[in-house]
Amino acid sequence: MKRSIWLVFIAILSLSLLLAGCKDSGKEAGGDAGTSSNGDGKDMLIFGRGGDSTSLDPITTTEGETFRVTDSMFENLVQYNEKDTSVEPALAKEWEVSADNLEYTFMLEQGVKFHDGEDFNAEAVVYNFERWMNGNEEQFPYYKMFGGFKGSEGHIIKELVAVDEYTVKFVLFRPQAPFLKNLAMSPFGMASPKALEEKGDDFREGPVGTGPYKFVEWKKEDKIVLERFDDYRNKEVAKIKQIVFKVIPENSTRLNALINNEIDLMDGLNPSDKEKVTSNDVLQLIERPSMNVAYIGLNFEEAPFDNKKVRQALNMAVNKQEIIDAFYAGGAIPAKNPMPPSIEGYNDAVQDYEYDIDAAKKLLTEAGYADGFEMDLWYMPVARPYMPEAMKVAEVLQAEWKKLGVDVKLQTVDWATYLDKARDGELNCFMLGWTGDNGDPDNFLYTLLDKNSIGSNNYSRYANDEVHELLIEAQTETDQAKRNELYKQAQVIIKEDAPWITLVHSTPLIAGVKELGGYVPHPTGSESFANVYFK
Repeated sequence: MKRSIWLVFIAILSLSLLLAGCKDSGKEAGGDAGTSSNGDGKDMLIFGRGGDSTSLDPITTTEGETFRVTDSMFENLVQYNEKDTSVEPALAKEWEVSADNLEYTFMLEQGVKFHDGEDFNAEAVVYNFERWMNGNEEQFPYYKMFGGFKGSEGHIIKELVAVDEYTVKFVLFRPQAPFLKNLAMSPFGMASPKALEEKGDDFREGPVGTGPYKFVEWKKEDKIVLERFDDYRNKEVAKIKQIVFKVIPENSTRLNALINNEIDLMDGLNPSDKEKVTSNDVLQLIERPSMNVAYIGLNFEEAPFDNKKVRQALNMAVNKQEIIDAFYAGGAIPAKNPMPPSIEGYNDAVQDYEYDIDAAKKLLTEAGYADGFEMDLWYMPVARPYMPEAMKVAEVLQAEWKKLGVDVKLQTVDWATYLDKARDGELNCFMLGWTGDNGDPDNFLYTLLDKNSIGSNNYSRYANDEVHELLIEAQTETDQAKRNELYKQAQVIIKEDAPWITLVHSTPLIAGVKELGGYVPHPTGSESFANVYFK
């Protein structure tokens, strides 16, 4: 009798343990099973992406895979609207601008905490900007948006003071029309001064901001895990407990992971795979508003690309429409300018180089390269929104330029090294692109092609004094119509100089599970996941 009662007890205990195990059988962060559950619905979002971040301190890099993660951990003084690049309050609840556009006074939100428990205040703002402005272009490449670093001729910030605990004032040397839009850019998120002091360079791998999500873990080339910050001031956001950014390099493999319920959302959907998503009842297709350009950069300082006729000849030997037909399934338009038509100041009157192999050969002969030359073409090792299949496009260019007698060797390297080499001028011909940060023409033309941006985002090392004067004047001018005319003039000169081969402006495709709600893709390519939820 006792033995029977004991066996019944064992059976009940075993069943209880089994049920408990089933209840907690949801996937661990970044594991291989489906999305986890807390009993009330999914509480983990897994985002599949093509490459890893290069840093988690957003000011230290220029690449989008960093900002994709850090936008949920850091906040700026001001931020962009959810759908466009109009500016609205963030850590600054309001601001005043002087009549001469030289003074900006920000009134800050009170009661804001960094993830390490430290208070956010005016002194923290001053600390962050002092850190950046006293650095250099290798440390903080994006800070050159403010005209250079402290002590340089172009630096626009004359003075930055904490007026009181929750008021901070910027005094400028000269007006900068996109100043507010620049402040909203991903690199300028506020970091904890205490954490920066304690961590030093290790802050790149252990960031501390004020955003709705905080850092948990980074396994390089695998995953980054964020967790909801329970002390965040707005309890209406951060509906999902964890966000996992999972590296899956191949676009098709990433799509298979989505179909198999291993991830919830992915970028870099190949246009050719669009129908696989639209025909699947449990998936949804999402289009990101286009604000990008894909290009081939030509090093302005190195032979043979220091010769304008060589640069123009290579431009003439690229059939952009064939590339679009082959790799974008109609989801792109040919690019003739360094910025897309959606940006104010776009010069539609500029004429693109016509695809003409014979004319290109003639130019090469005039340049002294009648028999062609040998060159490397570096292509990106990761899929980007503006270039989903970089290697295949590189192979097309290799074949086209062979018709000119140009022998092209294709090269690549890991993403972080690729960007470093491009920045340092070590790649003479390279594939890259740009997704606009703030919707202003300055963010394309000055950021990518002004001589002040060499060592930052001007990877072609293009320098033209006339273009520089136009771009600086356009920064200072506050009348948008006059600014637009200056940018149009600059585009004419840039087209003639041909430091780039502009390829396409794409409409990036994103795919996700149909039960995902609240996700609004931003034109800048980066967005916080604070409002995402599962239906």
